[in-house]
Amino acid sequence: MHLDTSIWPTTLDAGHALLAALVLVLLIFQVLLLTAGIVALLRRGRVAESVGAAPPAAVATPNVPEARETSVEAVPSPLREAAPDSALQLLSLLQNEARFIDFVQENVTSYSDAEIGAAARIVHEGCRKVIHQHFELEPVRREAESSRVTLPKGFDAASVRLTGNIVGQAPFSGTLVHRGWRAVQVKLPKLVESHDTRIIAPAEVEL
Repeated sequence: MHLDTSIWPTTLDAGHALLAALVLVLLIFQVLLLTAGIVALLRRGRVAESVGAAPPAAVATPNVPEARETSVEAVPSPLREAAPDSALQLLSLLQNEARFIDFVQENVTSYSDAEIGAAARIVHEGCRKVIHQHFELEPVRREAESSRVTLPKGFDAASVRLTGNIVGQAPFSGTLVHRGWRAVQVKLPKLVESHDTRIIAPAEVEL
């Protein structure tokens, strides 16, 4: 990717621009993982509904001796592989609108912080467009950041991550550092059956 410095602003603070570029890259990878996980959960939910619709089998055990109480350790949930198609499709959208892969694959060691930050501004604009068009997001917590919150016993540990000095058991009281994000709806375009999602961006040949 050729970085055309003539189209970039010259008043960008170099330190903040580099930090914005790094944060942007981390954010996009988190979105990719989130999308793949949501699609896998939706598919798993449809399978569970179809299984739950089947009539339960009658179990008659009149002569089975009474079961003894035993201490059984919780069995961890088996790992499942996330479907790659949605993640690949999102990568394609980010490349098309923001040249995201070109930016990440570029060796930026020879460029100044200001040049990297200016390129990150262009990538940010395209990534923001993709997110707004194809995802509906909402904060996990409604409170303002830096406010004090209390997590009751039995709180959802998947939606709230504890940091700092974790001692004892819930309820916990602490400061909300980040409100988090939850995907309410995913609106990725439908693909034809023959579409190869592994082609993130086709090669371009000018005639």
